[in-house]
Amino acid sequence: MTTQSSATQSAAPPTTPTSRRPGIILGVVLISQLMVVLDATIVNIALPDIKNALGFSSTGLSWVINAYTLAFGGLLLLGARAGDILGRRRVFLAGISLFTLASMSGGVAASSTELLIARGLQGIGAALAAPSALALLMTLFPEARERTKALGWYTAVSIGGSAVGLIVGGMLTQWVSWRWVLFINVPIGIALLLVSLRVIPDTARHPGRFDLTGALTSTLGMGTLVYSLVRAASDGWGDPLTLTGFAVAVVLLGAFVATELRASSPITPLRLFADRNRATSYLARLLLVAGMFGVFFFLTQFLQDILGYSPVVTGLAFLPLTVALFVASQASARVLTRRIGEKPVLVAGLLTSTVGLFWLTSLSADSSYLQLLGPLLLFGMGNGLAFVPLTSLSLAGVAPKDAGAGSGLVNVTQQVGGAMGLAVLITVFAQTAGPNVNAASAALAAGRQPSAAAIESAHQAYILGADRAFGWAAAFLAAAAILVAVLVRRPVADEPAAERSAPAGRADEDEWSEDQRSGDDDFAVGELLVASEDGAVPGSAIA
Repeated sequence: MTTQSSATQSAAPPTTPTSRRPGIILGVVLISQLMVVLDATIVNIALPDIKNALGFSSTGLSWVINAYTLAFGGLLLLGARAGDILGRRRVFLAGISLFTLASMSGGVAASSTELLIARGLQGIGAALAAPSALALLMTLFPEARERTKALGWYTAVSIGGSAVGLIVGGMLTQWVSWRWVLFINVPIGIALLLVSLRVIPDTARHPGRFDLTGALTSTLGMGTLVYSLVRAASDGWGDPLTLTGFAVAVVLLGAFVATELRASSPITPLRLFADRNRATSYLARLLLVAGMFGVFFFLTQFLQDILGYSPVVTGLAFLPLTVALFVASQASARVLTRRIGEKPVLVAGLLTSTVGLFWLTSLSADSSYLQLLGPLLLFGMGNGLAFVPLTSLSLAGVAPKDAGAGSGLVNVTQQVGGAMGLAVLITVFAQTAGPNVNAASAALAAGRQPSAAAIESAHQAYILGADRAFGWAAAFLAAAAILVAVLVRRPVADEPAAERSAPAGRADEDEWSEDQRSGDDDFAVGELLVASEDGAVPGSAIA
């Protein structure tokens, strides 16, 4: 169903940042973004300890990541819409409150079920807070110079936060407890709420509709699909509940498409998929992020459980990837796409990442870090090259009225694609590794010390399964490169600037001009949200 909000536009315009301590307001927005970015990576380092403490199986452990990413990605567009209708300050405060409470609940979780519920609630809170935080920044810094500086800080936090999360997660897990990767959000969240109540002004509310049916059917449909894939890994493809789950997912996703076709204010305008280049970019992003999630999920456990790295050293081990990603993304945006075009850079980046992933299939129990360094650098470099032109391809030609939904859809594709990809890779891993991979963790969960033979058997099974999963992840990226090479008609960079900056047709020109006169910031907000997510290393890796 689609519900109508009775909210009316507030009478008073937002207070300018000059009179509201702009430094403090910017700090609130940056810290809230840091929380969301950190949560993607900080938990990843703690996965081996969480697995042993709460008795997760190797396949079930993926839900610690997927519960967050599915809720975050599935409700991100609804959260952005809620900020417009109910007021961004109100929605931002609600999101931070829920995120903080869920972090506390996750930290005290006594069972795997309690932790997964908390992770899902964290994702809902993030879906409310993230788009409203960025929209507040755009609204409260209206002057071009102030806004540019603020956006520079925002992007820096988004990129650097992932690396910080890997290191902080390692320190907390090793020196205190895995529970503190969740508890750390509590004092930060409380401080944010107290400061926000004093310095963040109310913003205008705009009457509109909530596409609740679209949001729920898409989120539940994707969640059911991921659940069925993970269950197939442990119970087989012929399991009745697995088959039922796939059937329910098809029904829910079919209902989502039907809802969006007839909704007056669809959460996902399906006309965005009509453009061949844009649709290809969505699918390529889904495949790319699907492979990325697997790298972090399996490598984190490989480094700690197989090579014996401490959590701190594990976090530091990923830093070369982060640095390579940052440097390559800057080169892609500032030099390469301008000189040789976006399509060649995108294909080259995807192929570079593919080579890095295929290289990972040679890992063994005797591998050294130097053998890991090459694949990590190639993977980071390839992703850095690919993300900039991939995002440009997704946003090119989007009409101003669809700009918010178009940019939001990029983030949704990234989060949901990662969850689906990890579910597929977990299925491949489990069916390759077999039951021996859980022997040691099952003994620990039962309070028994596993034998040396059980540990050795589990290690060999894990390496075998992870190598096969890396191979499938590489296939995802190779497929993405082929899709872009074959289906993308012409590089966006080769289009005339006028073609890319304004819609065709007199009526569209009038609408464009009206949007600009009305001070609509949706395009800038959505575009930066996409850029910040692309710059960050997924923790399961999304935002």
